[in-house]
Amino acid sequence: MRQNLARRTALLDAAIEVLARDGSRGLTFRAVDALAGVPTGTASNYFTSRDELIAQVAQRTRERLTPVESEVRRTMRAPRTRDLVTLLMHQLLDRMRQDRPTYLAMLELRLEATRRPELRAVLVDVFSENLRESIKFHLDADLPGDETTVVLLYLAMSGLLIDDLTVPDVLTPYPYDTLIATMVDRAIGPRDATRQSLT
Repeated sequence: MRQNLARRTALLDAAIEVLARDGSRGLTFRAVDALAGVPTGTASNYFTSRDELIAQVAQRTRERLTPVESEVRRTMRAPRTRDLVTLLMHQLLDRMRQDRPTYLAMLELRLEATRRPELRAVLVDVFSENLRESIKFHLDADLPGDETTVVLLYLAMSGLLIDDLTVPDVLTPYPYDTLIATMVDRAIGPRDATRQSLT
């Protein structure tokens, strides 16, 4: 059956909204159809099973949270300093805040993956590719720090994002500018540190 790609994307976006609003238990074809404003049965015509829908949603969250290439190029005109790395972390936070439903949907998928090995395998692929691309971007751009720097920032920002997008009051006493600047400074290490590799 020939499929309309725009409608398929709209269904995936509706599924993301359902996940963010109702959690993984609320993710049904009927709920997706209702939120997308399409006839009942449409989602089941595009996805052979709920598992396929979830796998495609995982990929779609990655697409939606990827920065716009033109904006990245504009940012990367700046000198390759710690300040630029700090700015990139702020832009990451801003991007997640602007699409909070997608980030929350991703958290729901992570939780469901703890109970479903097949979904865990999908998420491992998605998140591993994200991390590999982040490492490659950092090193190719000749930003300060090394592979370990990127992994440490990935872990630190993941924790900050979870609190900021779910229980922001926890971090109220701590200024974000200071937190992110300190994360970057400590992840990069001494100013004369040389690049190292985790592999």
